[in-house]
Amino acid sequence: MAEKAHADAGEKPASSIHKFDLITRGDRTPTPGGKAAFVLARALDIPIQYSILAHGAGTALLHQVGVRTLPTGHPGHTGFPLIDNLGLSPYRLVLFGMTVGSALKQIIWVTTISKDPMDTKAALIVGVLNTVMNGINNYAFLLDFAASTHSDFPQAPLLVGGTLYVVGILTELISEIQRKRFKDDPRNEGKPYTGGLWKLARHINYGAYTVWRAGYAMAAGGWLLGAAIGALFAYDFTTRAIPSLDEYCSKRYGADWEQFKRQTKYRLLPGLL
Repeated sequence: MAEKAHADAGEKPASSIHKFDLITRGDRTPTPGGKAAFVLARALDIPIQYSILAHGAGTALLHQVGVRTLPTGHPGHTGFPLIDNLGLSPYRLVLFGMTVGSALKQIIWVTTISKDPMDTKAALIVGVLNTVMNGINNYAFLLDFAASTHSDFPQAPLLVGGTLYVVGILTELISEIQRKRFKDDPRNEGKPYTGGLWKLARHINYGAYTVWRAGYAMAAGGWLLGAAIGALFAYDFTTRAIPSLDEYCSKRYGADWEQFKRQTKYRLLPGLL
């Protein structure tokens, strides 16, 4: 998008945006190495987060500085040996399920949905970022000051956060599948996708990511952590990713994109942003 359009929308000019964008828009160069690195990074997150929740990996360092953490809870019994053998309490099992769900969703996205290139550097940055965010959530759960939040199962933050997580991750996945089906049709070449869930917000997939990230944090660390993580990603998307993508879409789709912006005023979250 031209600089004037950014000024009209209250967004940053192109010169300050591109260097923060990890995706080369419009490029369809295959990057099997980068995508393989991303899959590996997201898959490795599963045992990392399990070690935190099941064995308190890393908490010894916290104990050395006087920070207490929750003891291992009583393992839940679901009747499914594969799950019960994990030895996780019900609350920890839900949090671990969020870790697995987010990894699987992103692996599905990079292997079957996304056509954008992903070099190894970008793959590792995104992979590590997701591992760090999941780790923050799970360590927040283990900290002793959060014990009152998790004394019973289920607690309100888990119920609300879990709902946000499920709604967010399904919305993100479904919206991306809808757009892929539209783009795969040769008759839609050169057209933006404006149907389905994208009628609710122009970047509904980013909004959905924000929602499930906030839900995961809320379930693990309570109301304040959930609000803080949600605000963090909302700020990042509205000041970095969305302006960059809007610029690309304006150049690629021209009047069709401007029409989409007029008919769908929300950028990230329907009714909010």
